[in-house]
Amino acid sequence: MLMEITGPPKAPPVTAERPSPLRRVLRGAPPYLYLAPGLALLVIWTYRPLTQTAELSFHSWNLLPTTPMVPVGFANYERLLDLPDLGQATLRTLVVILGLLPFSVLIPVVVGLLSRQVRGRGKAVYQAMVFAPMLVAPVASAAVWRWLLDPGGGAVNRVLGIDLNWLYETGSAQFSIIVITGWHILGFAVLVVSAGLAGISGDYGDAASLDGASRWQITRWITLPLLSPTLVFLTLMTVLLSAQWTFPLIDTLTQGGPADSTTNVYYLLWDYSFHSYDAGLGAAAGMLLFAGFGIIAAGLVWLAERLSFHDN
Repeated sequence: MLMEITGPPKAPPVTAERPSPLRRVLRGAPPYLYLAPGLALLVIWTYRPLTQTAELSFHSWNLLPTTPMVPVGFANYERLLDLPDLGQATLRTLVVILGLLPFSVLIPVVVGLLSRQVRGRGKAVYQAMVFAPMLVAPVASAAVWRWLLDPGGGAVNRVLGIDLNWLYETGSAQFSIIVITGWHILGFAVLVVSAGLAGISGDYGDAASLDGASRWQITRWITLPLLSPTLVFLTLMTVLLSAQWTFPLIDTLTQGGPADSTTNVYYLLWDYSFHSYDAGLGAAAGMLLFAGFGIIAAGLVWLAERLSFHDN
């Protein structure tokens, strides 16, 4: 009689219990909880005011709480585009951007390259002296510059040996605002360039010098291309923030004059809203400004991705 030999009884297959949807949400929640405060502040301080500005641009309102907002459709935009002030302010803004680029890109690169020769404690003192103007409040510096540029006994006229009313002549007012603003931002730009230079490995220059490259060739073909992301960042900031940087100085020194020669798009937006009490027109100008600079920023970022070199 044959006996069938069988192994131990097989255990029933174990099926993994799928977590409930609530448990899956709780497992994936921690990263979003870390982001929640920043996102909340972004919504409260950026997207909510932007939405309110977009809504206000389709209304007419004189900023008085007792006066209701009147819907006007696209009338504010049509009126804004018909005003010659917008085109003139845009051209002045372009002049400001071009005038500030040497202070935010060209001069900081030269100063940053030269400051690499400074060693020891002197380097920290030097960087502090260069950055000091950025720490001065614009209103305080405006008072000092008004005294320096005084046509009667200002130090600038005495040093140059001329008699020029810098802030109240159309030919020199814009130039004065650009120079004062450039003096303010120069230290910040130098520190950004210095940080970019510190991130470039010295092995590239050492290898090139062994191959017989001169210091200028190393700077031209190695240092500057690897510094291009920093230069693009400074260029982008200059294009987007030039009008904002000049605003406190314009409001303190010239109030947009003489003959609107220092009125740029940022000051024009403020003038429509708080001098003319036309909040709808000011909001429409703000939305056009936001859209225009947004397109420019996107174009510069796209261009930077194709022209910049990165140290891998």
